[in-house]
Parts: sequence; C-alpha cells; structure tokens
Amino acid sequence: MVERRLIGMDRQTVVVKIGTSSLTDERGQLDENRLNHHVNGVFHLREAGFRVVVVSSGAIAAGFHELGLSSRPRTLAGKQAAAAVGQGALVQRYRELFAAKGAGCAQVLLTRSDLESRGRYLNALATLNYLLEREVVPVINENDSVAVDEIRWGDNDTLASLVAGLLQADWLLLVTNTNGLYTDNPHKHPDARPIRRLDRIDEALIQQVDGSKSLLGSGGMRSKLVAARLAAETGVKVHIGTAGSEPEWMLRAVRGRGDGTTIEAAPRHVSRKQQWIAAHSTPAGRLQVDEGAVHALLEKGGSLLPCGIIAVEGVFFEGDIVEVTDPKGIPIGRGVTRYPSVLIDQVKGWQSTTVKGIAPDAPEEVIHRDDWVTAVVTESSCS
Repeated sequence: MVERRLIGMDRQTVVVKIGTSSLTDERGQLDENRLNHHVNGVFHLREAGFRVVVVSSGAIAAGFHELGLSSRPRTLAGKQAAAAVGQGALVQRYRELFAAKGAGCAQVLLTRSDLESRGRYLNALATLNYLLEREVVPVINENDSVAVDEIRWGDNDTLASLVAGLLQADWLLLVTNTNGLYTDNPHKHPDARPIRRLDRIDEALIQQVDGSKSLLGSGGMRSKLVAARLAAETGVKVHIGTAGSEPEWMLRAVRGRGDGTTIEAAPRHVSRKQQWIAAHSTPAGRLQVDEGAVHALLEKGGSLLPCGIIAVEGVFFEGDIVEVTDPKGIPIGRGVTRYPSVLIDQVKGWQSTTVKGIAPDAPEEVIHRDDWVTAVVTESSCS
C-alpha cells in the first residue's frame, strides 16, 4: 500500500537525479524497464505527498546511435548533436510513462548562465514552482545541444544539487550504479564495507574517493560527493544509491530506510538570495580587505565598509557580485557590492563619513551583511 501524507501538512520537495548508467543498457541505449522503474519510484513519492523534480541524464546516450555512431562521441559538436537527437526521445518516453499513470511532465533545459543571472534564476524558480503547484513533474537536463564548455556543469550531479538548493528542497536523491559510498572501491576491493550515513563531507574525504566513472556517464563518485556537499551545505539532505528492486525504493530512501549512503543536511541558515550568491553567481571582480574587515565579516557578523578595503581588482558596478579576499589573497567569501569599482578604488581605506563628502548618496556599507556569504559554501571563480 502506498504511504500517504496527512492533508494540510507542508509538502516536502525531493529532487531525483538519475544518471546515464541507471537509464541505459549495456549497448548504451535507453532501457525501457529501467526508465519505467524510475518513473514508478517518482509516482510513489508523489502519491505519498511529495513534490518531485527529476534531473535526468541520458540525452547523449539516447541519441548517438541514431547518428550512426557505435559509441558515445568525444567531440563537443558530436555530443551536442547526439543530445539534440536524444533529448526529444528521452523526454517523450518520460511523457508516455507519466501519462500512463495520469500525471504530466514538462521538459526544462538549463545552462549555468540561467542560474548565474539573478533575474533568470528567479524566473527558473517561478517556473518550477508553477509546474509543481499544478502537479506536473519537471524533467530537467542541462541544455547539452547548445551549451559550451565554459557554461556547462560537466555532469548532472552538480546541476541537481543547484536545483535542490534553488528550490530549498528537503531531499536530493542521486541515483547511480554504485550503492552509495564504501570504505574502498567495491569494484576493486570485494571486502569494502558500505558507509550508510555521514554527518558531513569534508575535502579530505572527497580526495580519497576514486573518481572512476562508467563508459556512458560523465560523473563518478567524486562528483557525487562534491554535489552532495554543495546540497547539504544549503540545507538539503542527500541520499546516494542504486535503484532498489521494489517500486517504493525512493520513498524508502526519504523515510530513512534506503540502502545507500545518506548525508545529513546542515542547518538552513542562509536566505535564498545568499544561496544564489554562494552557489550560482560568478564574481565580476575582487576586493582585498585588511584583518579588521576579515574579523568583522567572519567573526562579528558585520558588513564590509570602505575603510577595510585594501585593493580593488576588475571593473564592476553596483549590484554585481564580488569576491572578497584576506590580506594574503585567500578568498573568504563573496557578496553584492553597493559601490561600483571606480568609486571603491577612490575611497578604499576611507571612513564612511568621509565618503559622503564626495558621494552623498553612497550607502555606509560596500557589502551589507544580508548580501554576504562566507567561503564555507563558496568556490572562487573570478579570474
């Protein structure tokens, strides 16, 4: 019997990422039985009251055979052409399988630039919520047919973690061909033991994990741990594992009874805007600050004032994202600047009251605390 949630309770959101190796057969073609099994899992989650978003790989694997290729293409043009052919076939099968259960689904294609722009980020959020409110399952994939290396995530694990953060989801399920994390590579070491639960993922653990991947997929276990850490740090609980044999295996995973590895979520202590700053935005410039500013930002919960700035790098404007470094150049966080770079360069080191003498309308803070995130969930991408 399908487990149902009580009417009136807040509905939780689950993002399910399905990897290529979990969707295809040994020839690299879509496996109808596997695809149907995943749709059944999503159906049981929905019947239990969860809002479900699917992030699905498999477009390239579904399309390269139709191009007359015997294996997954290696060139960017070949991958994009295969995705252009395969994306339609993949989504059509999802539509047919969901329709057979009386549910609708919608294709959503994204590139990284869609989430780096604050306006497009909010538009994506509004679209996904609109679909979910009308009981339509969004099926998301990276827009492989038009994306280029500079704006591609490289694997849908990262895309899924960013979508989970965007929606402030409760769960991220990473469906893969390895049943979670082990003490060693289980394909090479039969005595490796499964790790059922992690409180957190640190860099040392990521470096220890074997980065091997399947011939058809682009993401190994290392990429899944990186994605899981990103999601967990934004308050999303993560489960990594293979598809169980029973139809309700996804529901079992979010009930804490899954067979893979579950990573606990950190407390959700940032706003959605701060989350966008941390995970999605690309800095337009860089500010180097003194030790007093470092202490104010990291220890006292303060804002960044002009007097704490040592140097400015790049050309940017009010409202842009900038990275902030300590006196040694080590990134400590990023935020939305309220000053353009030309003004900061002029008034760096000044007291705010002095700044008013040449810029009466300038705010007191260069970066307000509400528009700041620390480097705990930030990766430097400014060059």
